[in-house]
Amino acid sequence: MTGPHHEDVGGELRTELTAGPGGAMTREVGVITGDVTLATVRLPDGRIQVRIQYTGAEEWYELDGSPLPPPPGGAAAVHTAAVEAVRGGGAATLT
Repeated sequence: MTGPHHEDVGGELRTELTAGPGGAMTREVGVITGDVTLATVRLPDGRIQVRIQYTGAEEWYELDGSPLPPPPGGAAAVHTAAVEAVRGGGAATLT
């Protein structure tokens, strides 16, 4: 699963992908690996939140480093950077 495009689902950007070796670091459960779905949304206070789940699961976890202040490019820029980081693995976080 590579998830080459971002899908807008109810105001969230979502991408399905396979986490690289070493997975992605979450605040709640530590590292998750394998096929995941990444979702990015702007919070009411303007910050950008990035959540991740095992694809097909119900539970969502916050990617370590989220939420972030909005950068130039907004939520789309954060989402793209998060997708690249998770694809790279190595206990990926937002920095």
